[in-house]
Amino acid sequence: MNLKDILSGVDGIKAKGNLDIEIKAVKNDSRKVKEGDLFISIKGYEKDGTDYIEEAVENGAKAILVEDGTDLKQLKINEEITLLVVPNARIAMAKIACNFYDNPSRKFQLIGVTGTKGKTTTTYMIKSILEKKGLKVGLIGTIHNYIGNKDLGDSERTTPESLELQELFAEMVKEKCDVVVMEVSSQSLKLNRVYGSDFNIGIFTNLSEEHISEKEHSSVQEYFETKCKLFTMCRKAYINADDLYSIKLPKLVEGPEYTTYGIDNYSNILAKDITITNSYVDFRVKIGDRNERVKACMPGRFTVYNALAAIAVALQFGCNADVIKEGLVEVRVPGRSEMIDNKLEIPIMIDFAHSPESLESILNAVKSYTRGRVICVFGCGGERDKNKRPIMGEISGRISDFTIITSDNPRNEEPNVIIKEIEEGIKKTKANYKVIEDRREAIEYAIKMANRLDIVVIAGKGHEIYQEINDKKIEFDEKKIILEIIDNLKKKQEPKNTKKKK
Repeated sequence: MNLKDILSGVDGIKAKGNLDIEIKAVKNDSRKVKEGDLFISIKGYEKDGTDYIEEAVENGAKAILVEDGTDLKQLKINEEITLLVVPNARIAMAKIACNFYDNPSRKFQLIGVTGTKGKTTTTYMIKSILEKKGLKVGLIGTIHNYIGNKDLGDSERTTPESLELQELFAEMVKEKCDVVVMEVSSQSLKLNRVYGSDFNIGIFTNLSEEHISEKEHSSVQEYFETKCKLFTMCRKAYINADDLYSIKLPKLVEGPEYTTYGIDNYSNILAKDITITNSYVDFRVKIGDRNERVKACMPGRFTVYNALAAIAVALQFGCNADVIKEGLVEVRVPGRSEMIDNKLEIPIMIDFAHSPESLESILNAVKSYTRGRVICVFGCGGERDKNKRPIMGEISGRISDFTIITSDNPRNEEPNVIIKEIEEGIKKTKANYKVIEDRREAIEYAIKMANRLDIVVIAGKGHEIYQEINDKKIEFDEKKIILEIIDNLKKKQEPKNTKKKK
């Protein structure tokens, strides 16, 4: 593709060298650069792309793009290479990605879901319903990316970097997707990963005090304002009428056509007569001219909100009541209130809850319907908001009957330091708890102490199949580990086949 065409719509470009050249690919990773590529230098939290320009040139980069403020004198670029300087490299990269892949998001209906909690479940629900209607749906998010039933695997981020995202969109166009539904994280909005994408619908699930840290957001207000960016890019918006932040959107961001959904406050799409059990929720909601009873096979009040958001989208696509009911009752989301069937028939749930709000929500949900004890296994991630650690300890101590504090993605922090900060909170409740730093041992301890009337909630990792320790991802698939532990316990319970000697 011609470099002039690639740069179309990119503001404030200063260029040195020939712009009338063909570019084979666009990369922001110098290791992936090949002969004839454009290399975009991005300054990250830990690494500066300018440090890798020399490697990109050696690998064959024909053009280099940097951001204003870069010391051009120190760059080792010969005159044959085109040098581009822009005010904001991330915005430029997003626009370039849209151009290079021929603006793929304009060729299907794009739905973006943002909010602190519920993004993943809501996207899965929407995908399930729309597929029941006969549409081909792409999905991009935390767990895996899909084109219909084709699993494309996971990405490193909830929302991919702009170059990866537009390439993924282009693949979805090629596979003739009618709709793409994606999670839009606050980081992706802050770092302009979705800039230039053409959103038809935006959904705001809720907002709580999470992702407040040096590497994420400086305050809750900044976090909220970042989320609001999605709604400057979409035509229709569906917002949670019961969420204090979500409901502010119509006054803050003009443009989209707003529709509300909720339980407690007046809303366009309202859930009534809610029933919550240990395996499902059902409720009444108006679909067309009739009040219909719908069911989703996941417990918890939060499931109702996620289902309402999905119903709102389904109605926009003209789905009837039967399609909506079938889509919701069949959807399953890995690592979200996921019950693990096992040979001992002990209720074991894994859930991604890793914030005070999400932990409190899931524990309150299971507490309301569990006949026996609630046994909670959880830890807190390293290099994230430290303030939440004692809060989460206090929450588990207050709600659970027994807590096992363990390790959860300590990253470059000492696990025992994180655990002690969690203990500060649980000690206030004078609750029963135990510290077992090794997460596998902690899970085994919980399972051994549980019976069929209890429920074991293993919180924090959900769908993740690794532990992040000292910059390494170490395999840790909780589903596999639970089943291995259960198998071993089951074997010990079985009577040994002893033969009497003659």
